[in-house]
Amino acid sequence: FISISFLYIDSEQNLKLEIMELQNYSLVSEFVLYGLCTSPHLQHFLFIFFSGIYVVTVLGNLIIVVTVISDPHLHSSPMYFLLGNLSFLDMWLASFATPKMIRDFLSDRKLISFGGCMAQIFFLHFIGGAEMVLLVSMAYDRYVAICKPLHYMTIMRRQTCLGLVLVSWVIGFVHSISQVAFTVNLPYCGPNEVDSFFCDLPLVIKLACMDTYVLGILMISDSGLLSMSCFGLLLVSYTIILLTVRQHAAGGVSKALSTCSAHIMVVLFFFGPCIFIYVWPFSRFSVDKLLSVFYTIFTPLLNPLIYTLRNKEMKTAMKKLCSQHVTS
Repeated sequence: FISISFLYIDSEQNLKLEIMELQNYSLVSEFVLYGLCTSPHLQHFLFIFFSGIYVVTVLGNLIIVVTVISDPHLHSSPMYFLLGNLSFLDMWLASFATPKMIRDFLSDRKLISFGGCMAQIFFLHFIGGAEMVLLVSMAYDRYVAICKPLHYMTIMRRQTCLGLVLVSWVIGFVHSISQVAFTVNLPYCGPNEVDSFFCDLPLVIKLACMDTYVLGILMISDSGLLSMSCFGLLLVSYTIILLTVRQHAAGGVSKALSTCSAHIMVVLFFFGPCIFIYVWPFSRFSVDKLLSVFYTIFTPLLNPLIYTLRNKEMKTAMKKLCSQHVTS
């Protein structure tokens, strides 16, 4: 009993010493972002370039949302209802880090507070996770429309569409909370440099002043599992669509591709970089930085460009909306 008491006292003293050692460190209150480049001339060009991209992205997606809401036919259509929700998510995906990146092009020191860094991680995984699940819902909508056209309106009724959107938001929120809950409680006592234009999870957890190898593997595996699961479901859905149309219609492959090519392009541009970063997280940071640009900046731009330029109903509804505002 005496030996056990001594062991307990000794372990308690060691714990107090560890706490005192951690208290001697000054906790990080802000992070330094390296950005995309260091050349002043190139940064001025990128400021103009990405400012234009951001404005076009937000306005394009906003026009889609307003068009879907204002047009009764589009608003009652399951496909366009899901498309409007995708555009809403893309506006937030383009806005969680891009405005700060644009502002940082004109700044000598690219600083972000600890709270701002955690907020970027939260919104990235919240919006990204929700968009992954929503893309699966859109693939399911196309599957029902092409493979079961007679039962389309029965299966894809308004309650079903609302449920699919709600599930995507819930999964994105739970996924994001699970990531941030571990990240925010890690001890950060220096260094505080992040080699990216925003606070990306794999880079931030490496800055903690403790061994985060196992924790990093678990957290990155969480994102990788969500990405691979959604991508696998999308792959199966579009494969079934192509095979079904090929068996029941002449020239079915070309028809199916023309119907689903917009979805497939968005899926590839969005999931490709995500899978590369979170399934193979030990690649070079410079490569990951470029890939991050694609799924945070260029993928939200694809939505208004692809879905509107290739869609007659959407273009007709936009012209009708514009004519109504001009005449009024």
